[in-house]
Amino acid sequence: MSREELLHPKADPVEAAEETTLRPRRLGEFVGQPRLTEHLDIVLQAARQRGQAVDHLLFAGPPGTGKTSLAAIVAAEMDAHLRVTSGPARERAGHLAAILTNLDDGDVLFVDEIHRLPRAVEEVLYPAMEDFQLDIVIGRGPSARSIRLDLPRFTLVGATTRAGLITGPLRDRFGFVARLEYYEPEDLQKIVVRAARILGVEIDEDGAGELARRARGTPRIANRLLKRVRDYAEVRSDGTVIGSTARAALEVFEVDERGLDRTDRAVLHALCVTFAGNPVGLGTLAVAVNEEPDTVEDVYEPFLLKQGMLQRTPRGRIATASAFAHLGINTPPGLATLFENSGP
Repeated sequence: MSREELLHPKADPVEAAEETTLRPRRLGEFVGQPRLTEHLDIVLQAARQRGQAVDHLLFAGPPGTGKTSLAAIVAAEMDAHLRVTSGPARERAGHLAAILTNLDDGDVLFVDEIHRLPRAVEEVLYPAMEDFQLDIVIGRGPSARSIRLDLPRFTLVGATTRAGLITGPLRDRFGFVARLEYYEPEDLQKIVVRAARILGVEIDEDGAGELARRARGTPRIANRLLKRVRDYAEVRSDGTVIGSTARAALEVFEVDERGLDRTDRAVLHALCVTFAGNPVGLGTLAVAVNEEPDTVEDVYEPFLLKQGMLQRTPRGRIATASAFAHLGINTPPGLATLFENSGP
């Protein structure tokens, strides 16, 4: 099973309902990211004590690390309604204006992939976030006039996987900006055990630890792997997820001991074998593995970089000695010299 299939499985009503129930509903249930949750708890408690809407919040981080869950938690902790939209879905300023004018006091508006808001739509947010007012132009040509509507005091929660693409004016209007990092295996193991309890899956410590180590530091992937291993255990075993069952299932689904799937290994094979360890441009690498350049850069590269198997250089992508070792290939003699000459 590829990483795309793990992250974006085909829509299934039962599985969608399961996904919802696996999300933590309160801040105390959220596992991992201790510094972020401590800071967020202070912000939320202070807002509740003042009886005010919480400041606008921006969560940045890799896909599947809990940004959407935190938005729902903010709404639950503030006893507010959660309204959900996304940057790509708001193509015109009028679309966003319609949402803003239908908010009530204290509502939480969650905008996923906020960095993909069109500039014209983004500019509508500036007075809405800062002054809780909305400028609307009525009419066209010389007879056009602008009116300003008052908005309820709401909280905007933005989520992004590419914080560098958010413009300065938009970023500056958030009162709290936090970055979610990849999770440690210990935290992922707790998440797997909790999810197994909710799903009614019997799992032992060895099985949970095996899933946690192969989940690429991402809770969403940990939950996906748990469901697939559950399926395997029910079909080819007695339904209990123990270490040996988890290892056998993950081998079937082509997820190796480092959490790499078939496409990850295809990227490493291209770098190590096809291009013999030489620097490779992103476009060329994408063609070699039959993927879009954005997919390679946003989905596969971050984890390979974190694992120390790939390095970005001004000359192109380079596989490290760790990548050659993982594939069981001898490291080229000139690889160390190549790194020395590649620059930061």
